[in-house]
This record gives sequence, C-alpha cells and structure tokens, in this order.
Amino acid sequence: MEAIRLETQSASAWETNRRRDDRFFRGALAVTAAITALWLGFVLTGREGGPILGRPLDGEAVGRVFVGLVVMAVLWGWLWYGLKRLLLRKLAGLSKQEVDGVFLSRMRQPFDLQAVLRSRAERRIRIADMIGRRGRFLTVGMAGYFYIYARIAREPRADFLVMGLQESLFDALAFSWVMLATYYSDGFLGRVAYGAQTRVMDGTLGRANCLVILTLWSLFKFFMVPLGFELASVFPPSTYATLFAIVWVSYLGSDGLSEIVGSLWGKQKLRVWGIGEVNRKSLAGTGACFVGSLAICLSLVHANGLGLAWVGLAVAVSASNTAFELFSPRGTDDFTMATANALLCWAFGILVY
Repeated sequence: MEAIRLETQSASAWETNRRRDDRFFRGALAVTAAITALWLGFVLTGREGGPILGRPLDGEAVGRVFVGLVVMAVLWGWLWYGLKRLLLRKLAGLSKQEVDGVFLSRMRQPFDLQAVLRSRAERRIRIADMIGRRGRFLTVGMAGYFYIYARIAREPRADFLVMGLQESLFDALAFSWVMLATYYSDGFLGRVAYGAQTRVMDGTLGRANCLVILTLWSLFKFFMVPLGFELASVFPPSTYATLFAIVWVSYLGSDGLSEIVGSLWGKQKLRVWGIGEVNRKSLAGTGACFVGSLAICLSLVHANGLGLAWVGLAVAVSASNTAFELFSPRGTDDFTMATANALLCWAFGILVY
C-alpha cells in the first residue's frame, strides 16, 4: 500500500509540473513572438539601423547566424550531449534506461527524479549536469567574447561596443525559435538541442528552465542595443573594450565559476526559488562568483591602466553579480546579472564622465 501511495503522489507531482511546463512554453512563445514582431517592424520600415537595432543585417551576417546555428544547436550540442550521456552512465551510475529517460522531454511520460536520486550520489549527477551545460556554452561564449574584446581594443567604435547587436539579436531569436520548435520533441533534434543544457536535477521542469534562460537572453539583447549606444555616448572610446568585458565577460565567467565550484565542492544547503524540482545553491559557489567576477574586473582595470574609480566599479559589479546570481529565481539570473551590469556601468559613466 505504501508503494502505491508513493507512486500516486509521484504521478500527481509530475502532472502538476507538466502543466507548468506548458505554461512556461506559452510564455516563452509569446515573448519571442513579440520581440520578433518588433524587430521585423523596424526592419520592414527601414528603421533597423542606428541607435534602435545597430547595423543593418546583410547577407554575410545572415550566413554567419546560419552557420552558428548549425554548429551550436546541432554539431556542438551533439558532442556535449554524447559526453553527458557517458558521464551519467560511468560517473553517476545511471542505467541505460534511466539515461534515456533523462534525455526525453520528460513531459510525455512520468519522470521520477527522486527515483533517479535514490541510492545515487547527488553530487555526481550535479557534476554531469555542470559539465554538459558549461562545456557547451561557456567554452564558446568566453572565446567569442574575448575575440570581440580584442577587436574593440584594436578599433574602439560604438557599433563594436554593442557588437553590431542587430546580428546578435537575430542570432538569439533564431536560436530561441529552434528551441521552441524542439521543446516537446523526444527525437534526435530535441535531445541534441536540450540534452547537454537541461539539468537532471530540475526534473520535469528541466526544459522549461532552459527555455526561460534563452528567452530572457533574447530579451536582454533587445534591451542592450539602445542601452549599448547610450553607453557609447557616455564613455570615451578608449574604455569601450574594458566596458564591454565588465558587462559581458564578468557575468559569464562568474556565473560559470559559481556552478563549477558549487558542483565540485559546494554543500547545496542554500534553498532558492526558481524553475526546477530541486532548487539549492552553495556558499562555495556564491563565494566563487564574487571572487571570479572581481578577479576578471580588476584584471581588466589594471591591464588598461584605469583609475581608482574603476576599481570601485569592479567591486560594485562583482557584488551585483553575486547578489543577482544568488537571489534571482533560478532561470532568470542570466538576464538579471547582465542587465544590472549594463545599468551599473551606465550610472558610473554618467557620474564619472
């Protein structure tokens, strides 16, 4: 009788979370459609250039976005999906059937996270989650951002500061539509698109968490275009490269370090609210977020010979990164951290310059 009762409770919890998955999908669809409609409105009316959306798109830009989708959404995703499968089998000790269930959408049949965790080391599952997630995006993201940083340092122009963000926004929207199209898919594309990025520890809400992150990332890029031009109008060109890295690289690096250190050494005792069945963080990960952000920002300030005021900005951005990484609902911290960084830099520029 006890086993039947537990099975009934598990099925009821799964159905509740499955309905939440549907709501998150509809919300992400509405937001992505709204941003796409606004972007298309500017493009079709010929107002896509300048301080609204940056440089107009050309054939080369569209080609770069297409190649990026093929590489990131398919080839690179397939590589890390395969590695995560291997880690879940060999490191975490999951059976082949359990691993197969992890990489399905988890919305078409009950997914019992507690049964997966039973008699398994939770830390090893977290490590497999972390390697898949951070391996897929952190490696490419940091390489791309450091390339842009070096390019801005060589030629500090305002359109470089905002990364020609119309292309960047187009790329984010295209990727969001791919993720929306594969959200419920249990086939190859669904597993490749979501496999490396979706946490086992989020249970049935794994794809919802991933989709919300990507949707808010598109929203941030939409906001960042006009804000980027505002930053360019406030700061001298000689600071553009440092400014870009403080906004983008400090966020990406500190967020990644938080999960890496927390997964490897942290004790997951800090309960947080967010999208997932298990929502906990660690003091070790939180500390790594602040130290990593501060190290990145201070290195940038020192390398570019900037004054004491910039040291204060480095501390403020690092404190902001840490606070928003810890207190933002899980699934939203990418948006809140990056947005807060940009706004802090804008306020700093107004006060100092």
